[in-house]
Amino acid sequence: MAQQKSGEPRNLRTSVKGPLMFSAFWAVVAFVATLIFASGGTAKTPRFDLAFIAAGIAFIVILVVLAMLSMGHKPNAEHLGKGSGVNLSSRTAGHGGHPSRPRPETGAPDAGPDTPGDRG
Repeated sequence: MAQQKSGEPRNLRTSVKGPLMFSAFWAVVAFVATLIFASGGTAKTPRFDLAFIAAGIAFIVILVVLAMLSMGHKPNAEHLGKGSGVNLSSRTAGHGGHPSRPRPETGAPDAGPDTPGDRG
């Protein structure tokens, strides 16, 4: 549980103001868009019933998604940010997918294993 002292403002993760405002913003956008597009433009009677339904659905769905994302949030352990001490440079041979032995020069005979068709 988060340690909350009385009288201190909550941090962004535990505050409910941010997700509510975000959901309300997208509910207003859904309301306006549905009001315009469901009625067929501004020349016809606006469909407030569909606009309120769309705003309510948008508000609830976005709020539930944000709640699930905030519940699933888990900060990394402190030791993970320190680094492992392993040199991950791809410039050295053997790291980053480069072969540990040098490649043969162009024009040199193939150094691979013999195939049955190469025997003479």
